[in-house]
This record gives sequence, structure tokens and C-alpha cells, in this order.
Amino acid sequence: MASLHELNRLGQSIWLDFIDRNLLSKGGLARLVEAGVSGVTTNPTIFHKAITGSADYDASIRALIQRDPSMSPEQLTEALMVADVQSAADVLRPAFERTAGADGYVSLEVSPDLAFDAGRTVHMAHQLWKAVDRPNVMIKVPGTREGVDAFETLTADGINVNVTLLFSVARYEEVVRAWTRGLSRAAKPQSVASVASFFVSRVDGKVDTQLEAIGTPQALALRGRIAIANARLAYERFQAHRADPAVAVLLARGVRAQRPLWASTSTKNPAYRDVLYVETLIGPDTVNTLPPDTLDAFLDHGEARATISSDMVRVHGDLAALRPLGIDMDAVTAQLESEGVASFADSWQKLLDGVKAKCLQVAGAAPG
Repeated sequence: MASLHELNRLGQSIWLDFIDRNLLSKGGLARLVEAGVSGVTTNPTIFHKAITGSADYDASIRALIQRDPSMSPEQLTEALMVADVQSAADVLRPAFERTAGADGYVSLEVSPDLAFDAGRTVHMAHQLWKAVDRPNVMIKVPGTREGVDAFETLTADGINVNVTLLFSVARYEEVVRAWTRGLSRAAKPQSVASVASFFVSRVDGKVDTQLEAIGTPQALALRGRIAIANARLAYERFQAHRADPAVAVLLARGVRAQRPLWASTSTKNPAYRDVLYVETLIGPDTVNTLPPDTLDAFLDHGEARATISSDMVRVHGDLAALRPLGIDMDAVTAQLESEGVASFADSWQKLLDGVKAKCLQVAGAAPG
């Protein structure tokens, strides 16, 4: 059996891409932290499943409505999410303290409806930051152009941010530059933490379809390799940026590096190894956020060894081989970003609708 502590020794943190009240109230998260999990990520889909899939939230919903019948669906949903994030942050607080703030974070997302509005994203991020009131929370902001602008402002304001929905290496570089500018303006840059969530498996899902449509031996040989190559290239840029003079000055002042976080690491194609996107992206100063099934699979039969910088000649060759085949990675990643924002917005609306239905079920009244 692989050990998460082995990954920790290789410089990688493992965060759980899941949360629900049962996990929090019955000690499940605490046991995972003992096993080596050092963070939690959340999203609207996770909260929808948690809130609508059990009776665990019924009492809280009933109490919130009784206390304030005028609460809107958004306010009620936010209150439920904030309570879970606070509880998870408290469980992870020892990891946060032990690592002097390098780890032990819980991420909470701004409304995906704000993905193209930097000003409102900043406003909601401040609102969530104040509501959770924990030093080991990160506010998730989408990596759209407007989201990157919001991220820079929030970093300068001293708020921890998880920049999510990153598919493009070029967009990732924009995030790194925004991080540098934001921290340069922050009053206490040493206290600000950040990760850049780079999505993995969705890239193969999109590119593999095109490769299979082309159908040549050269095209088919690239299946299952482009997502890993894209992530490894992002890590190569991460290392290069650390040597940038402006970044080096910040790091010398004790600022924490903004770590790449590998997201969407469950394997969607059953023909691929179920821990493919875990085993191939292990290395220093990285985070991998895993859903429970992928975490269990890695603990059962995963291999822990440094792989993130393996065979970079092949990485560059694989990515270069796409263009002669007519596959444009800029177009692929732009489409993935657009689809990702739309998918998250849809999940957010389903969450709100699910909470309204729950209210009718448990309290006989809809919020608002």
C-alpha cells in the first residue's frame, strides 16, 4: 500500500476534493489528516451532493429558516457552506500550525456567475473571507482574465486565494505574474498563501477525442499523454518563475511560493490506470487534490516516486506533435475554460435549486 506520507516526503501535499457533514461530525476528516491529507477543496457539485443527498443538513436548514425566514437561497446556501468550511478548517488547523501556514487549507468558491466580473468577485471573496474567519481558508476564484485581475487585487488585500479552472500554460503564467504583482503590494506578504489549480484529465478528454478522429498511428500514440505533458510544462514554468528576480526577492523575504495544484485528477477513461494523474505528477512544491475514490485507489495500489519532471524532452515533443495534426492547444484550453465556467455555473444553480427543495421538504417553506 502506498502512503500519503511518502508523497509528503517527496514534497507533495494531498488535499481531499470532497466535504460533507458526516465526514466532519464522525471524525472521518480527522482520520484522513492523520493518514497524510493536509487540505480540502470544495465546489458547488460537492456541496449539492452533500446537502441534498442526506438528512445531515436538515436541522441546520430548519434552524436557519426559523431564525430568519427572509433569507434568500443564496444566503442560506452560503451559511451552510461556511459552517462546513469552518469545521474543516478547524480539523486542519494543526496541520496549518505545524507547517507554519504552508499547508492545512480549505477552499471555498465564489459564485461561478461572477467569473467575468472582477469587481464583484473581489467583493464576494471579501464577504466569504470575513464570514469563514479562519486563517487557513482559501477563496477559490476562476482563472478567467477577469478572475486573474480579481486574484491580483485579493492577493494585495492579504486574502488567500486558490485560482481555479486553469487549463492553459499561458494563462497560468498570467496568474504567476499577477501573484508577483499582488504580493509586491501586500502589507504582510509573508502571511498570504495561494495555489494555482491546473486541471488535468479534462485535457485528455478533449484532445483524445480529436486524436481518435484523426486515427493515424502517430495520433493514436499520443492518447493519454497530452494532459500530463501540459501539466508538466506548467510545472517547468513554475520552476523557471521562481528564478525570476522579482519572485526571488519575494521568496527571500519569506513569502510562500504559489504552488501548482493538480485538479481533475480522477481518471475519466476506463482504459487508463485509475491513478494515472496521481503517479505521473508527483514532485516538490505541488498539491494534488483527490476525490475519495481516487484517494482510495492510490492508497490501495499507487506508486509514490518523483515523476513531475520526468522525460521533459518527450513532453515537449508530444505537445509539438499536435500542431502538424491540426490540434491547436490554445483553442482546446480556451474551450475547456469556457465549458468549465459554464459547468460550474450550472452546478451552482443546481445547488441553489436543491437547497430550495430541501427547505420545502424539511421546513415547509422556501428561503426568501
